[in-house]
Amino acid sequence: MSLFLNTTVVNAETWSISSGNIYQNILIIVLVVVMLALLASALMVNKAMRSILRITMPEILKEEQVTKIRKKESRKASWNRLLGLRPISEEQDLIIDHEYDGIKELDNPIPIWFNALFYSTMTFAVVYILIYHVFGWGLNQNQEYAQEMEKAEIAKQEYLAQAANLIDESSVVYDESKVAAGHAVFQANCVACHGGAGEGGIGPNLADRFWLHGGEIKDIFKTVKYGVPDKGMVPWEQTLTPGQIAEVSSYIISIRDTKPANPKEPQGTEVTYATADAKATTADSTKVQ
Repeated sequence: MSLFLNTTVVNAETWSISSGNIYQNILIIVLVVVMLALLASALMVNKAMRSILRITMPEILKEEQVTKIRKKESRKASWNRLLGLRPISEEQDLIIDHEYDGIKELDNPIPIWFNALFYSTMTFAVVYILIYHVFGWGLNQNQEYAQEMEKAEIAKQEYLAQAANLIDESSVVYDESKVAAGHAVFQANCVACHGGAGEGGIGPNLADRFWLHGGEIKDIFKTVKYGVPDKGMVPWEQTLTPGQIAEVSSYIISIRDTKPANPKEPQGTEVTYATADAKATTADSTKVQ
């Protein structure tokens, strides 16, 4: 009895395993069949599409070629109209009724581009006259010139103001045009020691030909700039700009031999100048050498 039961159990397990293998095989067969069916369908669709394209492609290509040809002809016709060209087939309609030595003339019309250019110049001329000569909305040539000259003068003054501060004792020269400005600097800073007319006071007389530290404009510039501390002359380089020192130096040159009232006695060494008026050659004091 026991042996029969064991045999039954083993047969049941063997059957279940065999049944599982059968189901797997069936599933694999089904998948293979489905894949083959899909592949066959794809091949059929591809073949059908090729047949359709084979039939319709020539017509599509033909339409595209026709479209390109029409566009090309349209562009050519537009270009010919712009240039005023006429086809040779219409040449008989353009022949003028006279000829000379067998030569005939064609009555070709003026090209459109030439007419457009001609009328645009006329339109521009009318608009220009209205803007610049009738309503005065724009500046004419004289007004533009005056405006540019004003701008140039402003730029010149700015440059001179900057260049003036580049002067030092080696490049300064006498400039008569700076005398007035130098006089103002002198009155504001030098009168207390040298008098209102340069006649001298605490400091020496500046209106004669005697100098303690040199009487040329370069010497004067150097003396004003660095001062003479042991004589009580303070350095002015921290108070005055180089341009202002050059201006006051030109002013001091200009008052030489003016003989002011109540002059202080001469001090230092007399300086002999080459020029009759005892002044350096007039030059632009803003020029940097």
